[in-house]
Amino acid sequence: MAKFVSNKDESVRLFKNPVLEYFSHIHPLTPVVFYTPVIVYFAWQGVANTSVLMTLLFFVVGVFLWTILEYTLHRFVFHYQPKTEWGKYIHFLSHGIHHDYPKDSTRLVMPLLVSVPIGIVTFALFYSVFGVNYSAAYSGIVFGYVSYDSIHYATHHFHLKGRVGKFLKTYHLRHHYSDDHSAYGVSNPLWDYVFGTTPKRSDGNQGGTIGGTKETV
Repeated sequence: MAKFVSNKDESVRLFKNPVLEYFSHIHPLTPVVFYTPVIVYFAWQGVANTSVLMTLLFFVVGVFLWTILEYTLHRFVFHYQPKTEWGKYIHFLSHGIHHDYPKDSTRLVMPLLVSVPIGIVTFALFYSVFGVNYSAAYSGIVFGYVSYDSIHYATHHFHLKGRVGKFLKTYHLRHHYSDDHSAYGVSNPLWDYVFGTTPKRSDGNQGGTIGGTKETV
């Protein structure tokens, strides 16, 4: 049986509880507005507690760690295939719905009810691991997350221009419309190249349409 995929900007109800249902939707700018002050504050704390050079260094470390987390979560958590009915339901809530409704603009970035608890746990981990440099590293990983969410939304809803923009859009849409067992990197393809999960091109130099979007390959 063919897999259902909607190509409309539409939603489906997830929760009977109206409060949970309300908070399962989010405006795509919310992470940017909410987390930008967090990024700036912890970067400033990094400079105040260490130096500009050390802050830049550990900021980059934080961004790098985000790329690993992005790939790992997407490949091994979001695309884990559960066997139980309960597991399948959780999988649908967390990621399956995005593959069924990839253009749903209200569910393309992570709700604050999910991202804030994860952010708190990450903060505690960084505080215990990085010592005096935790602020800069935490600023970096939050910046990486916000960049990921913004790029993810853009690949589904913006007409991206330039080599990088066109590449990221085509790359991610291949994950949705050609092979969801590849292209796990959204903000960048680094770990797909490292672990051999880049999408395979099936049509040489021919152009194609993916999810209603013209691609040039």
